[in-house]
Amino acid sequence: MTKILIIDDDAELRKTVSDVLTAAGYSTDVAVSGDEALEKIVSEKYDIALLDMMMPGRDGMDVLMDMRKLRPSTRVVMITAFATVENAVVSIKKGAHDYIAKPFKIMDLINTVKRTVEETKFENNVKKLNIEHTLNSLSNPIRRNVIHLIKSKGKIRLMEIARQLDIEDHTKIVFHLRLLKEAGIVEQDKDKLYFLTKEGGRSFDLLKFLENYIYS
Repeated sequence: MTKILIIDDDAELRKTVSDVLTAAGYSTDVAVSGDEALEKIVSEKYDIALLDMMMPGRDGMDVLMDMRKLRPSTRVVMITAFATVENAVVSIKKGAHDYIAKPFKIMDLINTVKRTVEETKFENNVKKLNIEHTLNSLSNPIRRNVIHLIKSKGKIRLMEIARQLDIEDHTKIVFHLRLLKEAGIVEQDKDKLYFLTKEGGRSFDLLKFLENYIYS
């Protein structure tokens, strides 16, 4: 479950935001100041921090800078007043991922959080794919055909791959399968059947997207 830290000195706002996000299915925690937020960031991992730009003591910009150092994986969304939107833009240049101007509507808040969650998932999946290695693996037409074939069959033997692709030189298929295994795209079970890994499924989705883009 996505965990969100709400940092604001306004008790009513903290409660409202917490209640809204909890009802939307998120796990929430609160902090009344930047110093308290930094203490929590060190001891616990949060996916998102909603950080008020203007607070007594240390302002949001200073807290943002420390957050990026202490917990760079936490995505920070700045909460700002309309009069300080320019400051919010500056904060994005310094590491914030988005901002929301108050007073804001409930759906604006939820949509901002949803968008931030989706961005996090996208980046994490790109990292898991090892995108450069994956693209290199997909560049060869034989490997692309192998991926399509395994996807359609679920599991398949080496000889069947060679027969379906009409390639008599089985060592060539073995060579390409080895490259796909090294990229984490395919694997073999105890019966020597080839199948797509979880990363292989993502690679297939990427392959379909690239093929639709290139050949459309």
